[in-house]
Amino acid sequence: MRLSIVMIQSLYLVSLLTACGSENPTRNSASALTSLKLQTVTKHLSAPILLTAPPGDADRLFVVEQGGTIKILERTSGTELGTFLTITGITSGGERGLLGLAFDPQYDSNGRFYVHYTDTTGTIIIARFLASATNPNVADPASQAILVSIPHPTFANHNGGMVAFGPDGCLYAGIGDGGSVGDPSNNAQHLTNRLGKLLRIDPTTGTACTNGTLNPFVLGSGHPLVWSYGLRNPWRFSFDGDDLYVGDVGQGAREEINVSTGPHAGRGLNYGWRLMEGSACFNLTSNCDPGTLTLPIVEYTHDKGACSVIGGYVYRGQVVPAIQGTYFYADFCAGFVRSFRLNNGSVIEKAEWPLLAAPSISSFGQDGLGELYLTTLSGTVFRMVPN
Repeated sequence: MRLSIVMIQSLYLVSLLTACGSENPTRNSASALTSLKLQTVTKHLSAPILLTAPPGDADRLFVVEQGGTIKILERTSGTELGTFLTITGITSGGERGLLGLAFDPQYDSNGRFYVHYTDTTGTIIIARFLASATNPNVADPASQAILVSIPHPTFANHNGGMVAFGPDGCLYAGIGDGGSVGDPSNNAQHLTNRLGKLLRIDPTTGTACTNGTLNPFVLGSGHPLVWSYGLRNPWRFSFDGDDLYVGDVGQGAREEINVSTGPHAGRGLNYGWRLMEGSACFNLTSNCDPGTLTLPIVEYTHDKGACSVIGGYVYRGQVVPAIQGTYFYADFCAGFVRSFRLNNGSVIEKAEWPLLAAPSISSFGQDGLGELYLTTLSGTVFRMVPN
């Protein structure tokens, strides 16, 4: 079979996202599970891997293309308004490229936004840019300020990719374990490096953020930027108020969703990799959990073609009130979209949504009004709407 560039990127991204977990969704009524469908916003993009918008922006969607471009779409029609930014000096393809975008909570006044990409050497870069002072649909490419640089020289996969602001105003970044199979250097468990971690960053200085509390290892027992550890490839994570949801791509057996609740969610937690893959021992055959690990709240196996979890968002929009508080996630290979709700720390209302299924889902998206979207590597952006 002859592969197009997009198909090749899709196959490469499988390795970035490859993982699994073990749970069958609870079957709700058929009418409930078909109450949502996908509405095409556009199908003319190049490997879109994230959709977002400045807080409260009711007019625009910003879509990240893996090759290094951020496009702007009109929110309701999907009409392309232009190119916001093209980043040069990146390595794209497989699990590399322009992987993440986050707007400052004060973007309307300061014009700051942040990106996660891999440069020409494969180094992971977290950088800040500024929007143009005269044109709101254009960014200033010369404004780049590199905040964090993480060498990633040996393997091309497991770069993570998400950047997002937490409720404390700090910038969080998900970083993969450095790649290959089984985290051969055990980076995710070593606190002195930044691979296999969730980092908490001061968005002004690039140093450890101090809003509300200190990073857990800032006083010397680990790298000062590390907030959580024991992650394999946290491709997508999100905040819902104070609560933190992390979709961590597994090895070859299990995919997992980790949830940490309350103020300072995730602080100092060890999510287990490579001691464990999901709730199963991985590096050790027994006694792999010394009682200090945070196990996934949801996991699923690689049955029926599943391979890579795509973490999503808790719905907080207004168009579909019935799903308020529901967290959605997907699988890249199997194409399903599933959900659950959190109730006092327990998972309830697990469901699978057949009309939301799509091939090669690369990410969920959230617009400035809290409505949810899906992007696919084939170039399509979908909006989740009532059926």
